[in-house]
Amino acid sequence: MTEPHAPAPEMPDWEKRFRAPRVSLPEWAEDAPARSLFVSNATGTYELYAWDRTTGEQRQVTDRPNGTTDGVLTPDGEWIWWFDDKDGDEFGVWRRQRFTGGEDELAAPGLDPSYPAGLALGRDGRTAVVGRSTDEDGTTIHLVRIGERPVEIYRHRESAGVGDLSHDGTLIAIEHTEHGDAMHSALRVLRPDGSAVAELDDTEGGTRELGLEVLGFAPVAGDTRLLIGHQRRGRWEPMVWDVATGEQTDLALELPGDVSAEWYPDGTGLLIAHSFEARSELFRYDFAARELVELPTPPGTVSGATARPDGSVEYLWSSAAEPPVVRSTAGAVVLDPPGMKSPGSVPVEDVWVEGPGGRIHALVQKPKGATGPLPTVFDIHGGPTWHDSDSFAAGPAAWVDHGYAVIRVNYRGSTGYGRAWTDALKHRVGLIELEDIAAVREWAITSGLADPARLILTGGSWGGYLTLLGLGTQPDAWSLGIAAVPVADYVTAYHDEMEALKAMDRTLLGGTPEEVPERFEASSPITYVDQVKAPVYISAGVNDPRCPIRQIENYVRRLEERGAVHEVYRYDAGHGSLVVDERIKQVRLELDFAERHLG
Repeated sequence: MTEPHAPAPEMPDWEKRFRAPRVSLPEWAEDAPARSLFVSNATGTYELYAWDRTTGEQRQVTDRPNGTTDGVLTPDGEWIWWFDDKDGDEFGVWRRQRFTGGEDELAAPGLDPSYPAGLALGRDGRTAVVGRSTDEDGTTIHLVRIGERPVEIYRHRESAGVGDLSHDGTLIAIEHTEHGDAMHSALRVLRPDGSAVAELDDTEGGTRELGLEVLGFAPVAGDTRLLIGHQRRGRWEPMVWDVATGEQTDLALELPGDVSAEWYPDGTGLLIAHSFEARSELFRYDFAARELVELPTPPGTVSGATARPDGSVEYLWSSAAEPPVVRSTAGAVVLDPPGMKSPGSVPVEDVWVEGPGGRIHALVQKPKGATGPLPTVFDIHGGPTWHDSDSFAAGPAAWVDHGYAVIRVNYRGSTGYGRAWTDALKHRVGLIELEDIAAVREWAITSGLADPARLILTGGSWGGYLTLLGLGTQPDAWSLGIAAVPVADYVTAYHDEMEALKAMDRTLLGGTPEEVPERFEASSPITYVDQVKAPVYISAGVNDPRCPIRQIENYVRRLEERGAVHEVYRYDAGHGSLVVDERIKQVRLELDFAERHLG
């Protein structure tokens, strides 16, 4: 008699959060609003999907081993453009496929592979403005018409990018950093032949410290108004700039946080997205009434929103406790993918800590009913110009499931707390952020939340960089370090990384490694590698153009030479993975490393 098979073990909640089907906010075609494009992980890899809202049919557009997320619909809804790189290296070409399906074809024949630097598609169905970035050429921007050779309309060594193309295709807005400050762009509007129509460049005290960004041309024929973002009052706010007359209309919304906006489809109003202290909310601004009306959304974070032709607004919402969902102000859930539903997690608690540069905002999660002192994970966000928010994140939730408290710190350099806070990290790069993290660490211990003998410093990208730098400059503060796709050897990283990031590093540190070697040395984790005491886990994508593999290998070699406790996991992708199984594997390895070394 054979023994019955044991039942399969129940999948843990942390794994369900990664496997549950997710969708992005659908993009829709301006002149065919029933046609949409979104990203989903339904097959286990994040890919592009076409959605015909009239019939309800959804069709997978791309199918690549390492996934695809960069895609755009043409305004007429006939074509889907998507970016084709090699295994996550971000270096490739644009291809296009008919919305209804068929073979892929080169979208811009004649343009060699490059890093993307923006894309704008014309309403005529045959015109595009394509931005490219390479180490050899810097940034070039090309006018592409189907059936014709691309025409170069812009070139500069510094970073730049395509902003938008006007409704009638006669005006092209670009962002550029010809002045050498990659953190604060200037704007230029070009004609299709490359000649300049208008310039806008905010300065302060003779130095360029105020950024501008393109938010979009008015979606109305013959309208020369361009919606832009500015920082003139110490935070991001929208403004309307008529590039034909030069008139600038400041909306003076008087909201305390960063504000972004997009046009309503008829051009009579703006959809306003307000981000403040790790939460966000939506408003409609009406030009005729000069009135701001709140659009009700649940407390949490709106990570994307778009106004539809019928006046409704669709938005992607989540909170730390509740998984993301695409909602509509009309009251419906817009997209509800079939299959397993993601479990929720615990809400965040807000903590404000006095730091060396001002009050620091931290978000804290801990297991339900748990009392300290707890093993605690400091999960440091990337960017650096980004911020953690009250939004759903499967990684921190996995740590909470395993009994850890999780603290996320919006250090100086983070967005959402004003321009001065974001810009504060210049020159003493990495060291300033770590001062803020240290202040929150001290609060966590003295408050009784964190066990000082079980403190993990972790993060990805810039957060991985801060992890390695923190382990070396604060060796007695941390019990364990887990760094994903980090900067480890800043000088080598600079020489190997993509061109746009070189420009950012020159801005942050005030020059190249040859011009300011002392700053690169002070901010590089490899400078302090011999002081690292804690066990170190590093994961790295072998095709990563942002935090390239060679500089990580240099750091690892130094750990090996001194017999330091460490493990390295290399995977065949770029700056992170779009494959669900790979993401789960990485989290499992991190949890296991912590368990083995902390108990």
